[in-house]
Amino acid sequence: MDRSVDQILDCVRENVDVHVQNGVLVAKSADARSLSLPAIYPEWLGDAAFAQAHGARFNYVVGEMARGIATPRMVIEAVRAGCVGFYGSAGLKPDTIQAGIQEIKAGIAQGQTSWGANLIHSPQQPGYEAEVVDLFLSMGVRRVSASAYMRLSPEVVRYTALGLSRDGQGSIRRANHVFAKVSRAEVARQFMQPAPEKILRALVSENRISPEQAELAAQVPVALDLTAEADSGGHTDNRAAAPLFSSLSIARDQVAAETGIDANMIRIGLGGGIATPHGVAAAFQMGAAYVLTGSINQAAIESGLSEPARQLLAKAGPADVGMAPAADMFEQGVEVQVLKRGTLFAMRGRKLHALYKAGLSFETMTQKDRAWLEDVLGEPFDDVWQKTRAFMLQSNPKEAARAEADGNKRLALVARRYLFMGAQWAREGVADKASDYQIWCGPAQGAFNEWVAGTFLEPIENRTVRQIALNLMEGAARLTRAGQMRAAGIAVPPTAFSCTPKRFL
Repeated sequence: MDRSVDQILDCVRENVDVHVQNGVLVAKSADARSLSLPAIYPEWLGDAAFAQAHGARFNYVVGEMARGIATPRMVIEAVRAGCVGFYGSAGLKPDTIQAGIQEIKAGIAQGQTSWGANLIHSPQQPGYEAEVVDLFLSMGVRRVSASAYMRLSPEVVRYTALGLSRDGQGSIRRANHVFAKVSRAEVARQFMQPAPEKILRALVSENRISPEQAELAAQVPVALDLTAEADSGGHTDNRAAAPLFSSLSIARDQVAAETGIDANMIRIGLGGGIATPHGVAAAFQMGAAYVLTGSINQAAIESGLSEPARQLLAKAGPADVGMAPAADMFEQGVEVQVLKRGTLFAMRGRKLHALYKAGLSFETMTQKDRAWLEDVLGEPFDDVWQKTRAFMLQSNPKEAARAEADGNKRLALVARRYLFMGAQWAREGVADKASDYQIWCGPAQGAFNEWVAGTFLEPIENRTVRQIALNLMEGAARLTRAGQMRAAGIAVPPTAFSCTPKRFL
């Protein structure tokens, strides 16, 4: 990587004397004051303890994107670039997850630790979460990113507790690391605190953890790394980054005061809206231990999305997103943020939810709405219901039984199938279903597209997670340097806070 301080400062005004002397920047301001400012490297942005704990070069996470969009290849390339990478294992079958983990292990150096997989709360699929945790434990997955949790589950606690032990000095060691992705302080507090006694007692009584592990889990936070998820693609509360980060920081200090836990043990990172050097620099300036990118990696060549879907992403602007019902929590009214430009998915999903909320069934709809629905589904409603029923009998027989007797419930399950298939069609690139693609996307994707327009990163064939990560981190270092100079009293022009992507070899 180019570490030239001169190049980082190539936009400084001419009447400011800037040069490097023995590796330290020496500047002279307009009033002839001499200033010495140490170098800033991308590796120094964020919390050094984070990189050390997870074996990374940069405090940068290539985030998990569910159902395999964050592929094993993406994780491998993230690790090779010096970042932390998470496999998008949420929603995949255990056999597929196992194959993905094996691929990751085969593609990285032995002993490399800066990778993990996604664990998603799955109330609609009883037993699935436990099965995935068992798989992670058996395969030595030491880092999981826990997402979509509103409250702690026994499986998250079990994963943490089974990795706890004491070293020779009596200190508690942690082998299993949970990254909690949260957008609310009340949820974050649960991960910042030790595990609840009730959950620990139940796990011990079921012989799922030992009494010794329960004792240790009662003394340390469930998670040491929490990702503040601001306005992002997929599941999101559309929170603004700065208020959210501040809220979680306050919650951390309050939890520390209440429990006696060292507040400095808990690292808060920031994701959502991280798409340009400005976003990265701002996150670190706020005090983020690390940054996490999501949407922008979907258009990268390592993504699990099809090329047609990636091309749509590459054309998006910051406003080309909308909210649509979530397939996994349709009845509860939970929404996900998706790409709006080039698809009809968001509009169709919202109408489906409106019909459900009105208490309708297919049989009680107007003829016009029935024709619309079957046109969207692409086949008769009864045929889709039979396919849905067959799946539900395997995954959740109680839900299937309810739907047999309740037409409104049948409509909900069929709608959930359509929403689910929208994401599947986008991954597979089904040509005649392009208008129904569900592509998780936040405004950050549009900001990234604007930043790379006219550069080598504009074509999607040049977008790799390595080029994206290095450009964001190098650019953030440049902006941080310019801000440091301005804070030191040096006249720095506004154009010093701009940078253009460059190709890293």
